[in-house]
Amino acid sequence: MQNIVSKIDKSAKIAVLAGGMSSEAEISKRSGKGCFDALKRLGYVNVELVVVDENIAQTLKNGKYDYAYNALHGKYGEDGCIQGVLEILQIPYTGCGVMSSSVCMNKEYTKRILSTCKDIPLIKSVFVQKGEDVVEKTKTLNYPLITKPVNEGSSFGMTKVNSPDELESAYLDAIKYNDDVLIEEYLVGKAATVGVIGDGAERIVTEILEMRPKHEWYDYECKYTKGMTEFVLPAEISKEMTEKVKKIALKAFEAAGCSGVSRVDFHIVDDVPYVLEINTSPGMTETSDLPAQAAAMGIDYDNLVLLILNSAGLNK
Repeated sequence: MQNIVSKIDKSAKIAVLAGGMSSEAEISKRSGKGCFDALKRLGYVNVELVVVDENIAQTLKNGKYDYAYNALHGKYGEDGCIQGVLEILQIPYTGCGVMSSSVCMNKEYTKRILSTCKDIPLIKSVFVQKGEDVVEKTKTLNYPLITKPVNEGSSFGMTKVNSPDELESAYLDAIKYNDDVLIEEYLVGKAATVGVIGDGAERIVTEILEMRPKHEWYDYECKYTKGMTEFVLPAEISKEMTEKVKKIALKAFEAAGCSGVSRVDFHIVDDVPYVLEINTSPGMTETSDLPAQAAAMGIDYDNLVLLILNSAGLNK
């Protein structure tokens, strides 16, 4: 196992931010507790687990923290909001900055940026905003489809649509979470993900993890329930495809302005690695993808947490 050298003094006061006010709050608490425990094991004596609420700015100001470890997921924690607060308070933090967090939280705007890059395949989709005719907007797409709220994670609000008769119901389910909805063609292939950790010369692109869910697609239950997904690590793809996927993951990471840590999700269909989205605050629970990917490279959970902590900074 690799032992990562700490760049941050063990006496530094660190706030591990968890919970929050999004639909992913409970997952975030699990991620945060794991990171908090790891930092304790690593010898950080002034680390605190901070459950985020609407008073977080005052809590951080009163706490006089040296660093913030962001284990938040979803709205307010992964969309540039908490990053902006930390920038104002001048508390160096882990993960992506304000701009890249905001962009990558929105699946549509992520696709718009990536579409300007050569050699990043994207699945055909349409963007449906509040008040628009969902049936009319999707006429150019081939069924089956999948509906996605643009600003949600963990597969909340996602529905597979097999025929036009099912579209309206799926759309109404998605807008319970966001006013705007991304609707993509549903393609049968391999679900895979790649982590990108660190910055500059120390940046690491992880092994490719292939997910084989028990359900038809990689939904919430399959993501967070042990035994509901078979994880294949490294993915059972050719050497050429492995190199291609890693190269595209890094290119997407850089194109979106990411830093510190992110996870790029793919759908590989007929030897085409389509980028689905970029997750700027990957899960750190016992069933999460990134810890498994790091372990396959000889980086255990505690050293992964340290590697992410080392990337803490401002003005990202």
